[in-house]
Amino acid sequence: MNTPHYFIAIPVAANVKEEFARWQEELKTFVSYKQWPWKEDLHITLKFLGAVEEERIIQLQEVLRTISKQNQFSISVGGIGTFGRHNSPRVLWAGVEKTEPLEILFKQIEDAVTSIGFPKETRPYTPHITLAKKWNGNDVGPEKLKEIKEHYQELTFPMNVDSFVLYQIFPSKRPKYEVVELYKL
Repeated sequence: MNTPHYFIAIPVAANVKEEFARWQEELKTFVSYKQWPWKEDLHITLKFLGAVEEERIIQLQEVLRTISKQNQFSISVGGIGTFGRHNSPRVLWAGVEKTEPLEILFKQIEDAVTSIGFPKETRPYTPHITLAKKWNGNDVGPEKLKEIKEHYQELTFPMNVDSFVLYQIFPSKRPKYEVVELYKL
């Protein structure tokens, strides 16, 4: 049997999910991706954990409960960015304002999970909301992609962050992320 995969993330507010689902429909006419996440699956990743044995989940939940004492905060989300090659980017995402409270929450989670043996993240934290992934088309050309990014650049929304979540991944389900535990701030 395969070991279930998990990650820790901030859930996206319902009104923002609706807006980004509308963006996804618009963007599908300009760019070609294999995967367009369901609006219910939209999130801001704080820590990808990968495969986690069942007996470690209880320990993980306990350590996450110790850091949920931070105050709620607001961030701005929106604009479009990409990861990967300019003409065929592997990920298309909506931006997330990298505020001090978000950085603190990320660091607290990183410290907590590494204290119980999970590997430390080596890449800089780049908060985002994945709108599409796995490029599936012809090159869009840097000019077209620049035009798309410019169109969405000023479209941002405030979002209150009042919790984070431990999710389990179910690759064959739709939506494919299920809440294991929600941690209120």
